[in-house]
Amino acid sequence: MNTEKTIPQSLSYLIEKVKKNFPEDKKLQEMFEQCFVNTYETTLKPQEDGSTFVITGDIPAMWLRDSAAQVRPYLLAAEKDEEMAKLIEGVVRRQMNYIVHDPYANAFNETANGKGHQDDKTDMSPMTWERKYEIDSLCYPIQLSYLLWKSTGRTAYFDDTFVKALNKILHVWKVEQNHEDESPYSFERVDVRQSDTLNRDGKGSKTVRTGMTWSGFRPSDDACLYGYLVPANMFAVVVLGYASEICREVLKDESLAKQCEQLASEIKAGIEEYAVLEHPIYGDLYVYETDGMGRYHLMDDANIPSLLAAPYLGWCQFDDKTYQNTRRFLLSRDNPYFYEGKVANGIGSPHTPDHYIWHIALAIEGMTSTDASDKKRILEEMKQSDGGTGFMHEGFNADQPEEFTREWFSWANSMFSEFVLSLCGFAVKGSPLYKKLQENNI
Repeated sequence: MNTEKTIPQSLSYLIEKVKKNFPEDKKLQEMFEQCFVNTYETTLKPQEDGSTFVITGDIPAMWLRDSAAQVRPYLLAAEKDEEMAKLIEGVVRRQMNYIVHDPYANAFNETANGKGHQDDKTDMSPMTWERKYEIDSLCYPIQLSYLLWKSTGRTAYFDDTFVKALNKILHVWKVEQNHEDESPYSFERVDVRQSDTLNRDGKGSKTVRTGMTWSGFRPSDDACLYGYLVPANMFAVVVLGYASEICREVLKDESLAKQCEQLASEIKAGIEEYAVLEHPIYGDLYVYETDGMGRYHLMDDANIPSLLAAPYLGWCQFDDKTYQNTRRFLLSRDNPYFYEGKVANGIGSPHTPDHYIWHIALAIEGMTSTDASDKKRILEEMKQSDGGTGFMHEGFNADQPEEFTREWFSWANSMFSEFVLSLCGFAVKGSPLYKKLQENNI
């Protein structure tokens, strides 16, 4: 890791704010500072063209999802720090260029060097690291571009490339409303576990039209069991609202704004009709995946977008009844990926070993909770589950946190940082969490 960078004063200011809010908690102070600067110190690579390449940490490729989530807490610094704003704008510019290159890819190389999964049976290119199609890979860049605008007032990056990328996203999401008959996309990876490839010659399990848009893979990069991934569709509805606002207020493009709104309306209707289940114990709740033919999957995954993250993403209010019913299910033993251990209780993922909780899921649980004592408990669990490293990880053993996956995982460090900052009254402008803190006068 390269840790030679000088930490900007704007980041130091927020570090000091956390120290003042937790004056007696030396471990938290040290963990926050270490996690907060990790993305800045080790993963951001400014390019000659003004864009910013972002590695995930231990993998030298740029995921559209991870890169947006990694820099998100820095939007707080970008409000007054021009250099930080420029760095994040560079991330958005690079993301949009990648989407124009291939809207079905989820991760990209720094140059067209042919690295990554070039043997996969799909339409790979030397610029593409991996081509697992995930709805959220197209959601996150829109979210980041919107929040950067709200945080800084910058609009220069809403250029021709942005418009091309947005049109590509709209096209893909419309095509994937009828994946079975219209989609050109397929994906196969040979000699791997089932979750790393799609069945039926790369088409995935069968779906029928619902209004929702199809996804091949989850934000964990694991294959969907059923093609309509509900939390990802929720996220799409939210960012289409963001895109509509950008089109109307910045681009002055009424036609494109209406296209965004129409698609959002269709996806939203599909969720409401096909993704709500009347559960005998919990009442009406959201399913994780469905196929439109009556089959569904009751679970949640630690990766964001998740059902647990619905109000954090902006799909619903934090006290929404159907969400609260879903939340009670997700944080119970009825969710097959909810684990209880000696050190922590929380949501894990089929992507990691059994009984491994994810720090990302704990951060989301904390930021979506409306109970102060609950937030405090979660903070303690995160402090006690760093495995003695001072960093957050992907998954950790709920009984023995020194057993974990991914020592260097920038996304988890950023999510922890955002959670701690929210406890100090800081949230990214334009985000649902910011609005919630404003309502509570925090």
